[in-house]
Amino acid sequence: MTTNELRPALVFEHFAKINGIPRPSKHEEKMIDYLVKFGKSRALETLTDAAGNVLIRKPATRGFEDRPCITLQSHMDMVCDKLVDKDFDFMTDPIETYIDGEWLKARGTTLGADDGIGCAIELALLDDDSIEHGPIECLFTRDEETGLTGAEGLKSGFINGKWLINLDSEDEGQIFVSCAGGRTTTARFSFEQEPAKEDLFYIALQIKGLFGGHSGDDINKKRANAIKLMARFLCEESERLPLRLASWDSGRMHNAIPRDGRAIIAVPGDKKEQVRADWNTFAAKVEDEFHASEQGMEFLLESSAPQPLIPEAVSEKIILALQAVDNGVFAMCQDKDLEWLVETSSNVASIITTANEATVVASQRSNVTSCLDNMCATVKAAFVLAGAEVTQGDGYPAWKMNPNSELTKIAVATYRELFGKDPLVLGIHAGLECGLFSERYPELDMISFGPTLRNVHTPEEMLLIPTVEMVWKHLLAILRY
Repeated sequence: MTTNELRPALVFEHFAKINGIPRPSKHEEKMIDYLVKFGKSRALETLTDAAGNVLIRKPATRGFEDRPCITLQSHMDMVCDKLVDKDFDFMTDPIETYIDGEWLKARGTTLGADDGIGCAIELALLDDDSIEHGPIECLFTRDEETGLTGAEGLKSGFINGKWLINLDSEDEGQIFVSCAGGRTTTARFSFEQEPAKEDLFYIALQIKGLFGGHSGDDINKKRANAIKLMARFLCEESERLPLRLASWDSGRMHNAIPRDGRAIIAVPGDKKEQVRADWNTFAAKVEDEFHASEQGMEFLLESSAPQPLIPEAVSEKIILALQAVDNGVFAMCQDKDLEWLVETSSNVASIITTANEATVVASQRSNVTSCLDNMCATVKAAFVLAGAEVTQGDGYPAWKMNPNSELTKIAVATYRELFGKDPLVLGIHAGLECGLFSERYPELDMISFGPTLRNVHTPEEMLLIPTVEMVWKHLLAILRY
């Protein structure tokens, strides 16, 4: 495909403009300003709230005034991740996109289709006066990816919609009607560094090239976790020889499976060749374990300059804690119709070391509140036993399915009429802002759908171009129903 073949043209025009606007989570000021100017320049009612959310209302077209008000919603921020060797500043640089067959991709960075394409669809609806619809309002929330603070700060009465369509799903042909709740656990190991020891040999261990992915959607796809792999090797090696940590850094986002990581260790000089041999043996073993899902993984080892060390006792506790802490799928749904859906999971997302602290972040998810509580308690226990200071956020609630949803029935019927087949009506293990909306607006009837995305939250993120037009046609059919 070429740029001229992108359909709907207006949607992709707006997506291109959005990708020229820096919008990292918690730094959406330029995007907020753009949205406000867009709405006001078209004489549309445009509001912002204290949380930084933007709402743009458009009156019904002639003959559709009696339709219920529909709120269309997407989040304005994006996950900012890039390849290690990519020179890119997410605070200033535009996303560089290109077409590869039927896929839209970015050069060395996340694409921002999560959820920039949802924002582009909303802007195209607001921008096109030929579309027939009842009263609509387009809600753009901020900071979905790192805290859901926009949805958390949404007050009762800000939106008027009877129905809400969330445009933040990633598989065309699937309509989501429920989602998991989630919480984040942060463990801090405090210490005073010890001076570098000249009698030790310093080694830098690096894992890279893993697939990564979304810690909700992709947690059941046998994606290797760079932190857990490194912890596994360090734990095994600590049983064989004296080993000290100098630093360990891996992962960037609380909701992504870490793709790479680097640890600097110190060992007796006469053990350096044993470490090299053990590392190569470990790499071969892991590559065999993940031969189907992680063909690009790399295990690198090189000498490092001496540097300050984490105290021996703390070093041991960090390694043991990250070996012990639960990671991956904990339980699948028990309901017969949902046996394919992950119920409860945890993901060790990042570890960052500084001169006096090692901070580990892990995220837990579940569609069952009591199971989420138990998973959080399990993760917390591992870190507390290791002597860490542990904090857990309030998280976000699950979104429960409404078995009598009128909007779901309309969405299924219009999809069938358009494409001659039924969509799948599903729950999702990832978190959606709909859970928080349901707390503020308990009577709100909601669904979520969107075009097909793959490898979100990674530099391999890509958008299946033909599905954007399918979602567009489906959305217009619902608005005309």
